[in-house]
Amino acid sequence: MVKEIVIKIEKEKIEDILYLTDDLALLRALTEKGKKAAAVLTKENRNEDFSGILYALEQIEELDQNDYEKIYKRLAGIPWGILETKRCRLREMTEEDLDALYEIYAEESITRYMENLYEDREEERKYIADYRKYVYGFYEYGMWIVEEKETGRIIGRAGVDPHGEEMELGYVIGVPWQRQGYAGEVCQAILLYMWKEIEGCQEIISRVLPENTASVKLLQKLGFEKAGKREEMEVYRIRKAETASS
Repeated sequence: MVKEIVIKIEKEKIEDILYLTDDLALLRALTEKGKKAAAVLTKENRNEDFSGILYALEQIEELDQNDYEKIYKRLAGIPWGILETKRCRLREMTEEDLDALYEIYAEESITRYMENLYEDREEERKYIADYRKYVYGFYEYGMWIVEEKETGRIIGRAGVDPHGEEMELGYVIGVPWQRQGYAGEVCQAILLYMWKEIEGCQEIISRVLPENTASVKLLQKLGFEKAGKREEMEVYRIRKAETASS
């Protein structure tokens, strides 16, 4: 079985075909030719070797065009757009974001309460590439780039990182855009997105140094409650029912 899905993405000026097949040999042949292809899992092939295959789909009749576009983008290495707020867009990180991120993290106050980027840019580039593959590719959420709609500039990043069985909210907003409500606007939207779009997401934590009073106030405003302490970090927690209707 081979199914051809026409993909048209105006923003990236893409018009192409996504191939779905239950024939793994054909799938690998298509991939070697540079085609974008995903496996269809069936009773007959589920015991075959799926190594190196990024997508194995079941119940494809339940998928819609948006699902197919997301699969195509993942196979093509195109970052997903995640959500929009009144003033911002959130999307997945790419290696092309390095210059903007290093500019933001160059401000001393940014790394007062969080880790810096790698000093070696190639290490940071590899980190982002691995993050795209192993975090976005597996969990479909993570830390995302925050762009200002009006200017298109990268003003920070924010999102939810997987840590074992926990999901942890984090954010950084560049100094020129601080104290303007961006962090609250973005983090509130992220919480609502996680509750709605990520299956099984029932609780999110955030760890913060107690002297980071601005972040403590933000977490409290978002509805987080203090839930203990781990070494020098205070742990805050929010559950789905507390913000699902916000």
